[in-house]
Amino acid sequence: TFNNMVELDTPQLNVVFHALGDATRRQMLRHIVDDERTVGLLAEPFDISLPGISKHLKVLEHAGLISRSRDAQRRPCRIEPAALKEVSDWVEVYRRMVVTMPTAVMSSR
Repeated sequence: TFNNMVELDTPQLNVVFHALGDATRRQMLRHIVDDERTVGLLAEPFDISLPGISKHLKVLEHAGLISRSRDAQRRPCRIEPAALKEVSDWVEVYRRMVVTMPTAVMSSR
């Protein structure tokens, strides 16, 4: 319902969508879905400087999509599923609307 959509539209959700709006950051998330990775390992597939990678990671961290810890000299990054759950819940509201829309309405758009 509309009330559920309003509850799901939070400032933090805007931060998460901003973070997910960049293809490089989405690729970084895909690389850490199964296991944590160091900044160096995350940087390997990209033609971006380490400071540039670090900026992307800060955006992801600010959005709550990843966390970074310190392990001696390493800074492993791991995915934080709670922020993705918030996005999933938001998308689910619209998915249910689309599923219940009559086919004629969908094809006229």
